[in-house]
Amino acid sequence: MRFGILGGVEIRSAQGESLPVGGPRQRALLAMLLLDAGRVVPVERLLDGLYGDQPPNGATAALQSQVSRLRRTLPDGLIEFHPAGYRIAVDRETVDVHQFERLAEDGARALAQGDPATAASVLGEALALWRGPVVAVGDAVAARLAELKHAATEDLFEARLALGQHSAVIPELRAHIERHPLRERPRGQLMLALRAAGRPAEALAEFDNTRRTLADELGADPSAELAGIHLAVLKGEQRPGSTIPAQLTSFVGRTAELDRIAELFTGTRLVTVTGPGGAGKTRLAIEVAAHQAGETCFIDLAALTHGADIPQAVLTALGARDTGLLTAAGQDPVNRVIAALADRHVLLIMDNCEHVIADAAAFVHRLLGACPDARVLATSREALAITGEHLCPLPSLPDQAAMQLFAERAVAISPGFHVTDQNADTVRRICAALDGIPLAIELAAARLRALEITEIAARLDDRFALLSRGERTAAPRHRTLRAAVEWSWDLLDPAERLLAARLTVFTGGATLAAAERVCQVPGTADLLAGLVDKSLVENAGGRYRMLDTIHAFCAEHLTEPLAAAHARYFHDLAEQANPHLRRGEQLEWLDRLDADRGNLHAALRWAVANDTTLALRMFGAFSLYWYLRGLRGLAAPLAVDLLAVIGTHPPADLDEEYVLCVLQAAWGRLDAAEWQDHLKHAEEFMTSPRGALRRAHSAFLWAAATGPPKGAPARPLLDDDLWAEAFTRLGAAILHFVDGEVDHAEAKTRQALAEFRELGDRFGMVLALDALANVADSRGDGQAFVEVLTEAMDLVGQLGSIDDEVSLLCSRAEHLARGGDLDLARADYERALTLARRNGTLENLALAYSGLGEIARFEGDLTTARRLQELALSKCTTGPFGLHEYRARALIALARLAELRDDVPAARRHYDDAIRAAIACRSLPFVARAAAGFAGLALRDGDGWLAALLLGAGVALKGMPFAGDPEIAALIADVRALAGAEAFDDAFGRGTRMTQAEALDVVGARRQRDRQGTVSVR
Repeated sequence: MRFGILGGVEIRSAQGESLPVGGPRQRALLAMLLLDAGRVVPVERLLDGLYGDQPPNGATAALQSQVSRLRRTLPDGLIEFHPAGYRIAVDRETVDVHQFERLAEDGARALAQGDPATAASVLGEALALWRGPVVAVGDAVAARLAELKHAATEDLFEARLALGQHSAVIPELRAHIERHPLRERPRGQLMLALRAAGRPAEALAEFDNTRRTLADELGADPSAELAGIHLAVLKGEQRPGSTIPAQLTSFVGRTAELDRIAELFTGTRLVTVTGPGGAGKTRLAIEVAAHQAGETCFIDLAALTHGADIPQAVLTALGARDTGLLTAAGQDPVNRVIAALADRHVLLIMDNCEHVIADAAAFVHRLLGACPDARVLATSREALAITGEHLCPLPSLPDQAAMQLFAERAVAISPGFHVTDQNADTVRRICAALDGIPLAIELAAARLRALEITEIAARLDDRFALLSRGERTAAPRHRTLRAAVEWSWDLLDPAERLLAARLTVFTGGATLAAAERVCQVPGTADLLAGLVDKSLVENAGGRYRMLDTIHAFCAEHLTEPLAAAHARYFHDLAEQANPHLRRGEQLEWLDRLDADRGNLHAALRWAVANDTTLALRMFGAFSLYWYLRGLRGLAAPLAVDLLAVIGTHPPADLDEEYVLCVLQAAWGRLDAAEWQDHLKHAEEFMTSPRGALRRAHSAFLWAAATGPPKGAPARPLLDDDLWAEAFTRLGAAILHFVDGEVDHAEAKTRQALAEFRELGDRFGMVLALDALANVADSRGDGQAFVEVLTEAMDLVGQLGSIDDEVSLLCSRAEHLARGGDLDLARADYERALTLARRNGTLENLALAYSGLGEIARFEGDLTTARRLQELALSKCTTGPFGLHEYRARALIALARLAELRDDVPAARRHYDDAIRAAIACRSLPFVARAAAGFAGLALRDGDGWLAALLLGAGVALKGMPFAGDPEIAALIADVRALAGAEAFDDAFGRGTRMTQAEALDVVGARRQRDRQGTVSVR
């Protein structure tokens, strides 16, 4: 709800509807309360306001009656009674008079602080609150508010004069003076406006009119201030003003840079805005000037062909006439500028300095040394590089500002265009592809005259052809995107152009070392510094990169083939990194390779097409990095292409690299039948007894993809390599675990963990901790589970591996769900699903969907649970290595859901398929889960002895008692109750004493009985 006094008392609802107030006295009462909103207004003041000096008999009762009527108009509790009077409990900002007073004060403060643009905006907002004359508030209050309005109006005139709006403000000043002829301030403002507009005679006539009016009406003379303005006009002095070009479009973004420049000018007198062509340097400088009080002078140097012409350009902009006499007497133009500015507080904006940079630097240096009150804001694609200069580099527009700029310019071209949910991503892609360069974005928006937004996005590969139609009135260098970049290119010397062209071989930038080795240009370090200074290259943390637009232009000038040198360099870099990726410095080296991820992929792409031997070596060198960062299928399409070329016979001594290439192709989830020959060759190599592997990570990556070895063990790793020994030990521990030998698994895992800690390998520690978490979870040791999993998650966060984070999140969620904390479990599964979708890893998608399906089952939503489990199962496609364990997990969950639907045949079928999948990946813990499921079906059939035997067989397969799973605990209790304690102990004991082979036979017999109907296992 909002309240108005400025123009009559009114109340408006939150929806903006006008509400009835009542008669004159109710309006007056409400106005008096609103003038002191939030404060208690004494009864005496209210009576005086309503009835004057002589209130009638019973006035207090009448006041109470008016308050009662007013309360019926307003929401309950808004008007409060206090012993001293009445209070309206509303925020003062909801009352227009208080809002006006605050805005008027803010505007006056901005004006006093030299920020006329802000002052004009705020004061305009304040005056817009007035709807008409103030009534129902008493003469004294009305007079006070009227004076505040006059002052705000005249402050607004002052701000607009400071912004150079002289001609526009003249008729408004005349109208204001006609209404208030005795106010001197607006008359002085009118004289200043007339003088600045080149009409000094009218300014002098206005002074004469003022003097007569004051004499006739007040018998007084003009004030000293007005007389001073009159004298200045008589002397022909120029009023401090502005030569800033007027702008026809809004200013978008760059508020941070605007604030930075304002802050810099509090401690320096020279600021240079630097950035590539089209970045918006001129527009920012103009906006800076708009926020300055006092004199500003804009000098566009773009049209100059010689730096010697700079002083004369400044003199022209200052309005100083050149009679030729001083020049003939030997006074150089710089001294004339200095003389003109010696005692003036002026901001010079020197725009487009880059093509006359040396002369501009020399001029500014002399000027600022001789004129202590002058300041300079320069714009240039290169710094002036003189003492006292402070730089404000202009980066690309942030995403939101870039999209706002596109939208505003697009609406001007195509009024029906709006950024919507449907096209926002397209607009974002366009702005990102154009590097957030304002000129490029504006040129792209202009193409909406003829193209759809999707067509613009599709044509950005040839951006220079697309953005070749700019504004006819723009400077030639800003009419097309190519012209903007070409202006910078033409300012480079030949060596800089050569390096700029060769740098385009890099994708995503390069270090100095990479540029020196690949580009082979003498003096690369100094040349790079020059390209940075000239805004062609950015230096961020020791990496040099070009904006895509500049990269595309410079690439047109690349004549030498450098891709081979580029590929060899990044192969060597990855080989250099591999030992470090297994030690404590792995984070530093992961970051180094992350920074060059684009270069690594581009180098591999070239090698696959041009040098298959180098390409295979790259798969060997890059594989560990990809795995540690969770990029396990990143190069699958390239691996497929390479295998298609080399077949199953790799070059000599590159079998190990061939295996890693096959793994990469397999992680791409390709059709298994197509790759049987490759898999067979790879497996033959990995199981061959011929010597140790050269790469310590090959056996680990092979086991991670293919699962535990079947039959012959994997080839040995490097000799005397602690990392290799630790992974060998961890692999053995995992085999013990899947074989149900939990104690052996735990012992070896702890030993491997200690070795990984000694090395500082976080990834090895994660794998060992995850294995220990599985052990603790299987034993029902919740505290140990949380401790080790928490440490593992911290380490995964450092590594930045999304795949491993998903796996750990799902492990924690499963543990939480079994403990009944469904909300936290759901949050973990949903986070895991979001990450899995981002990476597209099928096993993680299956894991997250299956987990969410279990949450739905626990909550009784069987329809959703079944849908999610079937979705999980659909992700477990049969590929080169399959996803058997994830398939087994989803099938067991589907079997439980079938039981809840009383669909016993479906439940048996799902358990049967789950056992088959678990055996395929040698995961006996999942066979044990399925055995427990068959025990539940036996319980349904009333066969408690068989159910107990199957539960015991599950323990034998699992290698430990069922623990930590409330559902299996309940099942055991139900089976014991059905079979009786003695029979249960007999059957369960028989099962637990079985060998794993015997237990598998029992479970297999159960499956056989499901198919044939009868079997005896007693």
